[in-house]
Amino acid sequence: MYELKNESELLAFGQKLGTLLESGDLLILTGDLGTGKTTLTKGLAKGLEIDQMIKSPTYTIVREYEGRLPLYHLDVYRIGDDPDSIDLDAFLFSGGVTVIEWGELVESHLPLSYLKLTLSVKGDGRQIRLESHGQRAERLVRELAHV
Repeated sequence: MYELKNESELLAFGQKLGTLLESGDLLILTGDLGTGKTTLTKGLAKGLEIDQMIKSPTYTIVREYEGRLPLYHLDVYRIGDDPDSIDLDAFLFSGGVTVIEWGELVESHLPLSYLKLTLSVKGDGRQIRLESHGQRAERLVRELAHV
């Protein structure tokens, strides 16, 4: 469990994790509205050396960014009832990093290897609980603890 005091620490946490990401990594972000899923993704993008402004994909479903690796930022809240309405495989197996907000809605349709980050509000800050699925995600959690 990581406890972050403010938005700056959330961005820094995301950036630190972003520097560790490799081609094919999948992160799912879960948490109530306003817990910082998009803010965390902004930090991930910094760690992936992406200079573009990161925006929530709530209404577009997917936003793509170019950096050290491509970043595919999805928000599946609006399609949660119908995960087949988007070709998840096109992003998951594209050689980039895929981040899915509200990913728990499509969790049963995901590959076996991914890192789940659950965000919650704690005072003015945030808590992040990591749950690894598969060897690559376990390695990411270990590496993050030592960066």
